[in-house]
Amino acid sequence: MSRAVYVSGSLMDSEYTDVLTQDGLSSIRHLDQRQDLHLATSIRSFRAESVSAFVKALLDGAENSARQLLGRVLSTFPVLLTRNLQSAKRWLRQKARGTERYGIIASSEAQRLKPFGLNVKTEIDPVNWFLSGKTDIRSSYYLEDVATEFQIQGLELDWTCVAWDGDLRFHQGRWEYHCFRGTRWQTIGQDANQKYLKNAYRVLLTRARQGMVIFVPEGCTRDHTRRREYYDHTYDYLKSLGIPELNAQQSHASAALRRVGDAPR
Repeated sequence: MSRAVYVSGSLMDSEYTDVLTQDGLSSIRHLDQRQDLHLATSIRSFRAESVSAFVKALLDGAENSARQLLGRVLSTFPVLLTRNLQSAKRWLRQKARGTERYGIIASSEAQRLKPFGLNVKTEIDPVNWFLSGKTDIRSSYYLEDVATEFQIQGLELDWTCVAWDGDLRFHQGRWEYHCFRGTRWQTIGQDANQKYLKNAYRVLLTRARQGMVIFVPEGCTRDHTRRREYYDHTYDYLKSLGIPELNAQQSHASAALRRVGDAPR
């Protein structure tokens, strides 16, 4: 007796599967692809229906599409860009209301965030990180311990800071993939491992319910593991998509307050 296999038509997209899996699906004799089987909208993210599509376009290098989608996203879901970690932390604290939860997340390969006090190799207790209160140094609220894609996958925070290291770099119109081993970055050559790293960032960029700030370090000329070019091209790419700069917004706000202070009383 022959049986039909029903799948979402989007399952054939490279975002969800690899070449071998695609070949396997294609070889099924009675494969019925139905788009209505695709769960396109997160039921948990009440303000961010277009965020996943924006993130996909961003990571696929589809710049025009990413710009258009971002325009729709920003009206209900703030996305900001900064090179100052303290500014990012301050923004998280200012945005959160009541028990809304915030925290810093990063790729498990982001090993050169250590100069900023973000060590992805430090084990966290997920229970304390996700559930403990603002006075608990182990909680996400304290903005000291960073969660990786492993701890955050399938879970969400209200507000996130995504710390972007030199493992995934945008250069000359495409992504370059790296892992840190010993004392230097090494190039990731295998397609499967490249896809794994890109999907790690896909997870990180879709963990916020209400908004996120992306922190891309400045780089350091004295540190060969944190050269400026490892970060500058990525920052420029994200900025070119129309993501507003946090520091610029803060400068405008400060200028407005100064004008109010200078006004006649």
